[in-house]
Order: sequence, then structure tokens, then C-alpha cells
Amino acid sequence: MKLLKSIPLLGWILIAIVLGILTGPVMPAWLGGVFLTYNSIFSGFLGFIVPLIILGLVAPAIAELGKGAGKWLGITALIAYGSTLFAGFLAYFVSRWLFTATMSGGGLEALGEDGGSGFEPYLTVVAAAGDSATEIVLEPIIGVMSALVLAFVIGIGITAFHSKVIFRGTVEFRTIIESVIRRIIVPALPLFIYGIFMDLSASGAAVTVVTKFLLVALVSFALTFVVLLVQFTVAGSMNGQNPLKALWNMRDAYFTALGTSSSAATIPVTLASTKKNGVSDAVAGFVVPLCATIHLSGSMVKITCFSIAVLLLTGGDVSFGAYLPFILMLGVMMIAAPGVPGGAIAAAAGLLAQMLGFGEVEVGLMFAAYIALDSFGTATNVTGDGAIAMIMNKLTRGRLGTQVQDPADEKLETAEGTLAEPHTLGS
Repeated sequence: MKLLKSIPLLGWILIAIVLGILTGPVMPAWLGGVFLTYNSIFSGFLGFIVPLIILGLVAPAIAELGKGAGKWLGITALIAYGSTLFAGFLAYFVSRWLFTATMSGGGLEALGEDGGSGFEPYLTVVAAAGDSATEIVLEPIIGVMSALVLAFVIGIGITAFHSKVIFRGTVEFRTIIESVIRRIIVPALPLFIYGIFMDLSASGAAVTVVTKFLLVALVSFALTFVVLLVQFTVAGSMNGQNPLKALWNMRDAYFTALGTSSSAATIPVTLASTKKNGVSDAVAGFVVPLCATIHLSGSMVKITCFSIAVLLLTGGDVSFGAYLPFILMLGVMMIAAPGVPGGAIAAAAGLLAQMLGFGEVEVGLMFAAYIALDSFGTATNVTGDGAIAMIMNKLTRGRLGTQVQDPADEKLETAEGTLAEPHTLGS
């Protein structure tokens, strides 16, 4: 039992994929129906909880990026968002260039529908009532885009009116949502992914998906290094430093993140590495913990590359006009992503379904692919934080000091102290 508990989430995901591929062709129809029933229940719950995830994560994140921290926080957040968007655009155009010829018309247009596996769930959970006697309706209490807009309204409202009660409520609600992700969604993922690959294997599509995704994984990994090179080229040029040397100085943070898969857990090492590039203690102490929560360029690369691949394989629309709104919204979701393995893709699941039309199987494939490369994305995130710290060090001339706090703004505090701890996140 102790050995089983020591297996990381990635290990369980890989076991689920392999077992699904091996057992799919020989799975009895009645047992296959049991696993698909589980998948339908999990998918229905995910569809219900995703708008609440968006509301619970985005609203307090916006409130914490409010006036209380002064103009430098806003500038840092803007640079982090721009860096994340750049990673998304780069991943989009490279994916279109490399994947279009090899993945278009991949024969998986029926993915998520009846793909010929012969398995049927005994019970299905749907968002709207149909005409089947085996359906259970679990309708989300609010739509994905409505939840996003409401989160902005609440977050901006808290910032404008300094509402302590509402802010405390959003922070506590975020704690509930993060617990749901950590204790329900993440532990349930391996069996969900097993069911998906079992179904794909039985229909003959599993080999195609795995083969294509190996190429996407290699491209995603390479693009994370390109993103880092661009980030440190900009930071190095602004500070008159050799970008390659500055990037090399961040090596300890990169390799530590590979092992921890958590931006927050890597903060002490990231701070030490950042200071090697001449960043002052004040700037490093401000930028690094902040960017651990809002700068997820590596995660952006992974989600963009794999979502483009899925769209191409299933005959979806990958035109720039159709995909641009997704990149812009995904950048916002990356700011609020919870710091648990798979947290970023869980936060993005609603956008994948709402804006790209992904179904149960497509979302499951995205979970599997994202978690498989989770540590490399985290390593890219924290290493890029060092580049942003260098840029901020130049802009502030290394003297951030008390400028972080705007004296004209009232701090959100209670009699016991600060209202909430800073929200440190992982990948």
C-alpha cells in the first residue's frame, strides 16, 4: 500500500494509458460499459464544476492583483501576461506549420462519439435533458463565459470598493475549489483516462493518437526552450547581459522544478538563481513569488500545441480567427490556475469545451498529454520568472522597496492581520 501511495500522478497516468491500450481489444462489452459509465459520470461532474472553478479561481486572483500593491504589480502582471500570450502565439503558428500536413484528416472525426468500440455506458450524465431513460441531468448553475465575466465583475468590484467580507468569501471559496480539484478531480483522472484509451484501443484509434501525440510532445518540449531563449534575449538586451549566461544562471531553478513540478515549491531556488543575474533582493523578493502565481508560459505552450493537434485530428477549425479568442482567454486562466498537478488543464477545461468544442474524449486526452509533460512546463515557468525579474530590475533600477505598496490604498486587513495569504501556485 505504501508503494502505491508513492507513485506520482504521472506514473498512474502512464499506467492507465498502457493498460487501456492493452485491455481495450479484449475487454468484454459488459465491463467496458462499466468503465464508460464511470467516464460519463466523471465528465458530467467536470462539466458542472468547471464554471465554479473559473469563478472560484479568477475572482480572488483579480482582487489580489488590485490597487493594494501599487503600479509595479500591475506592470509585472502585464509583462507576465504578454509573455504567456507570446508563448501561445508561438505554439499556435509552429503547430499549424508542423502538424497540418501530418495530422489533418487523421480519421478521428468521430472521436468522442460512437467510434466503433462496441461499448455503451449504462448511465449517462448530461447537461441538458434528452429523450433517453438512462440519462441523468446535471446542469451547470452558470455557463463558462458567464462565470468568467462574473469573476471579473467581482474581482474588480473588490478592488474598487475594498470589500473585506466579499474578498474573504472569494478566498475561502477558492480554498474549497482547490480542495475539489486536489481531492476529487485529480485522483479520479487515471481511471478516467484508462476508460478513454480502452475505448480508443477497442475502436482501433489508440495507436494513431499515441503516435501523433509523441510528435506533439517533442515539439512542445523544443518550444519551451525557444520561449526561454526569447525571454532572456529581451531581458539580457535591456540589462546589457549575455542572454545565454543569464539563462545558464537559472539552471538550478529549472532542474529543481523538474523534480518538484511546483512553481511555489521552487521559489527559494528561483530567488537564489535570479539574484545571480544581478537582480536586487527587493525586486527578486517581489517578482519571483508573484510570477510563480501568474506566469505560466510553459503551460501555455503545452495546452496550445496539444489542442491544435486534437483539432486537426478531429477535423476542427484551427484558423487564427477562430483560435485567437481562446489564446486570449487561456492567458487569463493561466493566471488563476491552481497549484496542483493538472491544475492548469483543469482550469482550462471549460475553455476547451466552450470555445473549441472539445468533448469528453478530447478533454481526457488533453489531461493525459498535459500531465505527461507537467514537470517540463513548470521548469519553463519558473525559469522565465527570472527573465521577468531582470526586466523589472531594469525598470525599477533595483529600488522597488516600499513602492510595491500604494500608500493611498487601504490594505485589506482584519484585526488579526492581513486578510489572506498570498496565493502561490504551481504549474
